[in-house]
Amino acid sequence: MSETAISYAALILADAEVEITSDKLLSLTKAAGVEVEPIWASLFARALEGKDIKDLLTNVGAVGAAPAAGATAVGAAATEAAAEEVVEEKEEEKEESDDDMGFGLFD
Repeated sequence: MSETAISYAALILADAEVEITSDKLLSLTKAAGVEVEPIWASLFARALEGKDIKDLLTNVGAVGAAPAAGATAVGAAATEAAAEEVVEEKEEEKEESDDDMGFGLFD
């Protein structure tokens, strides 16, 4: 719960175009009636220092789209290769089962 409260506090500060500091994050969460450990406020303040949160939020989809498409293509190729291996294994098992039953050519 405290991470969520700190996240919302950071968004509020970014929307108001106010610098995000540990003290301001703690003030907002305290005013909201949410108890937050000071370490979370410090971590968020350091992580967001010098970053434009609005820019980060608007570019989330653009950054993730290209790698996701590449990962999908790789995943599809891996799935196809795995399916081919399964078919080959089934064919080998079928051939082996004939030998096990005594129907081999050289018994």
